[in-house]
Amino acid sequence: MNVRQLELSRRTIAVAAALIGTVSLVIGAHAALNMRAIDAAKAVPTDQVTGSIGQSSRLALVIGNGHYPDASAPLTQSINDARALSSSLRKNGFDVDMVEDATKDDMVRAVNRLKSRIKRDTVVMLFFGGYGVQAGRESYMLPVDAVIWRESDVRRQGVSIDGVLDMMKEQGAKAKLVVVDASRRNPYERRFRSYSHGLAPISAPDNALILSSASPGKVVDDGKGEHSVLVSEFLTNLNAQGSAESVFNKTRVAISRASEGDQVPTISSSLLEDVHFGEAAGG
Repeated sequence: MNVRQLELSRRTIAVAAALIGTVSLVIGAHAALNMRAIDAAKAVPTDQVTGSIGQSSRLALVIGNGHYPDASAPLTQSINDARALSSSLRKNGFDVDMVEDATKDDMVRAVNRLKSRIKRDTVVMLFFGGYGVQAGRESYMLPVDAVIWRESDVRRQGVSIDGVLDMMKEQGAKAKLVVVDASRRNPYERRFRSYSHGLAPISAPDNALILSSASPGKVVDDGKGEHSVLVSEFLTNLNAQGSAESVFNKTRVAISRASEGDQVPTISSSLLEDVHFGEAAGG
């Protein structure tokens, strides 16, 4: 082997060695990156990894209407009720959209926001505190800007509770919870002949639980406390935790006993899901 051949062999060996070194560095770096990724995954808290698996989302629309121009005095309890209930529901894992003194446009927008967020695994809750009127066997939540002179005005300017329930059903909500505190003597009752006191029966669609502050066709007077009788008892039982049916039923019984039968809340249930408040919340 001459000198030139020897130099070529040395160069070939050097190039091969350099290539082998480069490949080794690449493999080592890739392995290091994989180890870092594994370590990072281990460092993520378990609840962040599994928090959205097997758990339903929870949405609540809370409306408290208190300042009606046609009323002789504001319904201060409705605002207090909405704020307190919103706080308790948030502690129970609900994403709450709270609206105070809502106009018709405000209420429609709020219902549409709720509609856009409901999924198949969503537990949905609606609370309304304010004035309600029945018309055509349906119960309507009244906005603060409602101008009511005849029954047709109720249908046009109110928001149907049955309609909101139908929307929840159409969107495929997992479970539907409704609390209506609107069986009050309202300022519109003498303005049209066909007026009926209180609210109409609210039928529960599939997988729903509904609590109304009084029996159909009955009205109740607001007490002098910070909260209405219905919401005060409901908050007590909600904070004590338990299943939704238990909370609703205990509220009904407590109010019925305290009033000696003068105020008997109505519950309509077709609930199939096991919905819980408090530590057991998750379904």
